[in-house]
Amino acid sequence: MTREALNYIQRNYLHETVIKRPDRAEATRVLNFPYAAIEEALVNAVYHRSYEEREPIEVRISGDEVAVLSFPGPDRSICMEDLKAGRAVSRRYRNRRIGEFLKELEMTEGRSTGIPKNLKEMAANGSPAPLFETDDDRLSFVTRLPRHPLSFVPAADAGEVTEGVAGEATGEVECLLRVVRAEMSRQEIQSALGLKSEAHFRRAYLKPALAAQVIEMTLPDKPRSRFQRYHLTTKGRQWLALNG
Repeated sequence: MTREALNYIQRNYLHETVIKRPDRAEATRVLNFPYAAIEEALVNAVYHRSYEEREPIEVRISGDEVAVLSFPGPDRSICMEDLKAGRAVSRRYRNRRIGEFLKELEMTEGRSTGIPKNLKEMAANGSPAPLFETDDDRLSFVTRLPRHPLSFVPAADAGEVTEGVAGEATGEVECLLRVVRAEMSRQEIQSALGLKSEAHFRRAYLKPALAAQVIEMTLPDKPRSRFQRYHLTTKGRQWLALNG
């Protein structure tokens, strides 16, 4: 069941974003969610959940995060500060036999390496750090894996990612991001880029940036209004912060 769940997630929700750089031939490639981090979170939930409780493991996937919920929470011998810092080492193991079985299947190492590996895989992808949450009574445990800020969500449905969909930040989109300051009109952005053709600007720069959700309109219901302005989204500002 664990492998089937992981295969389903990989097929239907994981995709790669290709970011082309104008200053070099090699493109930057990022995953919306690194598969290894999801695998670690789900396998840990299978390993450490209580099989005396009827509550199932839940995997919730949105455009912004993957959340894995299991019951109960971590053993009280693990303090939350160590857990969040990736230094959690349990003095007591739950479900040792299941852990041995998962180790034979090469799905876990069984040495309290799950959380450090999760942190490592997210960092290697350039993703924000995962979040680990539990309640005061340690009744549940949630691992939250944030989406990479430069990962492009398909414009048709920002809440779902379909197999084979990959976003692409072209060099034109990057150039546009670097000239947008506060709210700017189409003419102001086009002039800042030194472009004469409005059709070319809209096709190669403006539409891809809007589709990538790195800029947005101030009047989305009136796209052709003479009062229309454009400004960076949170995603666009995050891209600039990461890429200078």
